[in-house]
Amino acid sequence: MAQPDNKKFFENLTGAGKAIAVLTSGGDAQGMNAAVRAVVRMGIYVGAKVYFVHEGYQGMVDGGDNIKEANWESVSSMLQVGGTVIGSARCKDFRTHEGRLKAAHNLVKRGITNLCVIGGDGSLTGANLFREEWSGLLAELVQQDLIDEEAAQKYSALHIVGMVGSIDNDFCGTDMTIGTDSALHRIIEVVDAIMTTAQSHQRTFVLEVMGRHCGYLALVSALACGADWVLIPEMPPEDGWEEKMCQKLSATRSRGSRLNIIIVAEGAIDRHGKAITSSIVKDLVVRCLGFDTRVTILGHVQRGGTPSAFDRILASRMGVEAVLALLETTANTPACVVSLCGNQSVRLPLMECVQMTQQVQKAMDEKKFEEAVRLRGRSFENNLRTYKLLAHRKPESELPQSNYNVAVLNVGAPAAGMNAAVRSAVRVGISEGHKMFAVSDGFEGFYKGQIKEVKWADVGGWTGQGGSLLGTKRTLPAKYIEKIAEQMRKYNINALLVIGGFEALECLLQLNEARSHYEEFCIPLCMLPATISNNVPGTDLSIGADTALNAIVETCDRIKQSASGTKHRVFIIETMGGYCGYLASVGGLAAGADAAYIYEEPFDIRDLQSNVEHLTEKMKTSIQRGLILRNENSNENYTTDFIYQLYSEEGRGVFDCRKNVLGHMQQGGAPSPFDRNFGTKIAAKAMQWITKKLNESYRQGRVFANTEDSACLLGMRRRAMVFQPVVQLKDETDFVHRIPKEQWWLKLRPLMKILAKYKTSYDVSDSGQLEHVALNQPREFEATAAI
Repeated sequence: MAQPDNKKFFENLTGAGKAIAVLTSGGDAQGMNAAVRAVVRMGIYVGAKVYFVHEGYQGMVDGGDNIKEANWESVSSMLQVGGTVIGSARCKDFRTHEGRLKAAHNLVKRGITNLCVIGGDGSLTGANLFREEWSGLLAELVQQDLIDEEAAQKYSALHIVGMVGSIDNDFCGTDMTIGTDSALHRIIEVVDAIMTTAQSHQRTFVLEVMGRHCGYLALVSALACGADWVLIPEMPPEDGWEEKMCQKLSATRSRGSRLNIIIVAEGAIDRHGKAITSSIVKDLVVRCLGFDTRVTILGHVQRGGTPSAFDRILASRMGVEAVLALLETTANTPACVVSLCGNQSVRLPLMECVQMTQQVQKAMDEKKFEEAVRLRGRSFENNLRTYKLLAHRKPESELPQSNYNVAVLNVGAPAAGMNAAVRSAVRVGISEGHKMFAVSDGFEGFYKGQIKEVKWADVGGWTGQGGSLLGTKRTLPAKYIEKIAEQMRKYNINALLVIGGFEALECLLQLNEARSHYEEFCIPLCMLPATISNNVPGTDLSIGADTALNAIVETCDRIKQSASGTKHRVFIIETMGGYCGYLASVGGLAAGADAAYIYEEPFDIRDLQSNVEHLTEKMKTSIQRGLILRNENSNENYTTDFIYQLYSEEGRGVFDCRKNVLGHMQQGGAPSPFDRNFGTKIAAKAMQWITKKLNESYRQGRVFANTEDSACLLGMRRRAMVFQPVVQLKDETDFVHRIPKEQWWLKLRPLMKILAKYKTSYDVSDSGQLEHVALNQPREFEATAAI
């Protein structure tokens, strides 16, 4: 099939004759191995030689067996492994000129002039210094007769690309660093476990998390678990915080809560620079309130364990992007960092990012804390703003009196994170002065009158709950529109927030159409996408999809591990998603699948035969396990049973087969940190939009809104959070198959194929372009694919 002219493919970017070295430096982070794997396989794919540098910069200085050529099989079975299998070390020698001279010699001996560094700001700063000194180092090596003039000419330029691996997420210029999401998983797992014992004994728990200079982990985990108080270095509490905190804890208990959670970043300080430790906080609570209080210091648990689905996908995307950046670089290209902004890859000048990161610390040292928060970027600012909005309840006397009634309901299948969104909507709505109403069982409950006012305390503890506590049904409103209008009149509902999947979009379209007959629906209508299938048009991501991906990836890891030590085996796994192949495709990329069959990319018996032959060839090497994912509705004839039988027959004598249907386990479980925060933040944003629309549409004593832009879906598109009129999304939607006509993640499918050793075309027209780091000015709606 001819490729469209507007696409740019990387076949013209050859790595032939190039040598790339990859190293991990500084502290380890989950996902580093996924990045190393992507660099090695993409490098080999484009024809370059790829080398491991073991033990970080120390291995580069020491040379010898520390610098080894990698092959395809070198990185097999490392995707799911935490830490870094090529080792990392903090190296004093590389800080000296003599150390860097030895490192340069070791690289030139192997013809390496392309360096991919995975580490924090210190590691990346060292790499940039190395690059700046490169020509001088080569001149010294020529003078010492360690290399000849010809080698110095041939290897005259060193090219550097960085990827940030750090659980602290303390690097400016990127929304998310490799390892941060996995660290949040470890923290939230601990918090969820602690909450059950804390409730049993009515205890207060003080949790200390990592973050010596950055409070991201503390702030986001506080947002994800609904903590009562959080202490971070960028925004120390005002003087007299001790009394305010104790008042807040006491007020929470008086409303019926049986526990308190306080999260402290290890670098937390007060306004005068004095450290606030977890033990200080504990002693304060015991002394002032007499509460039974315990301290838990998480420590290096946060760095350990298997990487999350998000980190595997992020690291794989960044690793491939790093190789593309190295192929495109010239002698004049500055060292860059491959990064994530919203949901898009970007390349940023390395030293601009480092300087911005250093400015944050400078601002904190100078006690310019608001400036420090601003320099951290939009994602950090938005997290802090949302936490303050949700955690600290204003006294009734300070609340604006809006006299508006806002109803919130769930529609469609349950999705993890729905409850976090409801909690956020209710609390922000109350803070805006509205009366909030919860509707049970979707529009079925609506027409039956299952509507009740909900207060601040009613949604306490909802953030970490899976499923839908309000209850949800797939019932559409059209059939009961008159009864629903009657309930709208009865409760005087002035705005509606619908949280759900594809059915929620259909509901809003039906309510919008009903406006011509029923004035009750001439009110602000807003929808938040929440479905594990991620099949809603108008948004790149939906609440619940990340939790489902993690369930798929964890299960695939276990299934693959079940075959370790046995003969060659291929697993056929069926995922949910309806006709949308998001879970199969992105889950396949995160789990290291060999193929993923989906409806959006038609396949026939020749493709199946080709995949079997490809796996047969791989099995003749050291590869022992194969993984095939199939979306449940990918093809009505090539069923999971059919594919299983075909592979079993065609692979006879080389490998055997097993099949698994994952089913509803993808829909259950506690929401991931990503889904908790995504749901929390977009619900808060939606409520602020509803307030704005209510004020705009209030005239002559009532709310009246019937324009297109008063019935919207709030979705994330590339780098922006966008409110889109639902009527405008009609043209973007395939209603028969309940999927968007265009889906961004289809561009990730070639990555999975390349990393599984298939020859394919990879569209790089959407790959990152070198941009400059800009201080993000406050914008009304910003994206944070990163949590």
